Amino acid sequence: MANNQLSIDNGSADSAPAMTMAELLEQSYDVKQVRRGDILMGTIVSITPNEILVDIGSKSEGIVTSRDLERMSPEDLAALRVGDEVPVYVIKPEDEEGNIILSLTRAQAEKDWLTAQQLYESGEIYEGTVADYNKGGLIVHLGQVRGFVPGSQVLSHHKADSSQDQRWDHLVGQKLRLKVIEIDRRRNRLILSERAAMQEWRREQKEQLLNSLNEGDVLKGRVTSLADFGAFVDLGGADGLIHLSELSWSRVSHPRDVLQVGDEVEVYVLHVDTEKQRIGLSLKRLRPEPWSQVLEQYEIGQVVEATITKLANFGAFAQIGEVEGLIHLSELTEANITHPREVVKEGDRVLVKIIRIDPERRRIGLSMKQAEGVSEWEEYQQQRLEGDSDEVVFEGEGDQSLTTA
Repeated sequence: MANNQLSIDNGSADSAPAMTMAELLEQSYDVKQVRRGDILMGTIVSITPNEILVDIGSKSEGIVTSRDLERMSPEDLAALRVGDEVPVYVIKPEDEEGNIILSLTRAQAEKDWLTAQQLYESGEIYEGTVADYNKGGLIVHLGQVRGFVPGSQVLSHHKADSSQDQRWDHLVGQKLRLKVIEIDRRRNRLILSERAAMQEWRREQKEQLLNSLNEGDVLKGRVTSLADFGAFVDLGGADGLIHLSELSWSRVSHPRDVLQVGDEVEVYVLHVDTEKQRIGLSLKRLRPEPWSQVLEQYEIGQVVEATITKLANFGAFAQIGEVEGLIHLSELTEANITHPREVVKEGDRVLVKIIRIDPERRRIGLSMKQAEGVSEWEEYQQQRLEGDSDEVVFEGEGDQSLTTA
């Protein structure tokens, strides 16, 4: 063998050409060397109830044992087919019989831990299904990995009338937006948070909404909370504020006079501040401005019912319809008074006569004392028409009396 060749001869005239030692060594290195903990892609070559053989390109096929198959769900097992490419985890590169022992479930779990690590590092939100719960919180699987959502990180409402052990049973099977907030592969610990996910989701939604909104847009939303200065409305990921002055054209002392938490409302976008991430809304801008229609609704000399809204040294403000007028101190009563509180208080419903209308300056003058005589005259006229009495005494201006027989 002067030329360093190893002859391979099967004894026939058609024997294969001789192979050099270098070629044989190169061929041996083509066989994949495996180590414990490797995750490899392999091809299923056979499936039996007790084991699955997988070709991983090594000197022999690897075996997925019955113990590993028992850990798989019936649905996952039924989905496997000969020829499928699957990830496998090397448990033993060689057992007592020289077999390579593989695991399908361990490979999937390792891939899921890698996914969890990527989610943790990126801060990305994912949807997980609640599998179970205990006193401390919810159990949510990320693939084959068991994750835990502590009760302090759960935003979804629990049953108010249920016991501590069953307060989250209605969430089993529901999907939640979650964020990985702690991961420890060595301790097999994966902590998830719905609270952090929702905060991130709302931030993203708010940013998208702010970039898409324009002044003058009309949107639908839901009232989420009330404050002394206005009402907050959820527009679908971001809250906008309806200031107290934008709730109604008429005077409003508190948002609860107009809205309740949970109300579905249609709102007008007043302004959008992307830098400060604020959205100003209005309820009243979707309704006609009442002063533009005041001359169509009211006229001088008309007697209407009004509600006293505010008292001042110079008179009392009163609401008629959607506009507010002033009853001057001198128009409250014929008596000599120094303050409106001597005659009326806030909330009183009174009859007033319209004595002035100035739509451009948004002012309307009212009189209680002039309405008293008119109302009594109308009552007298009505009694005459109905014939309820043979004699009616009307006490009008100058304390004059009218008597009818």
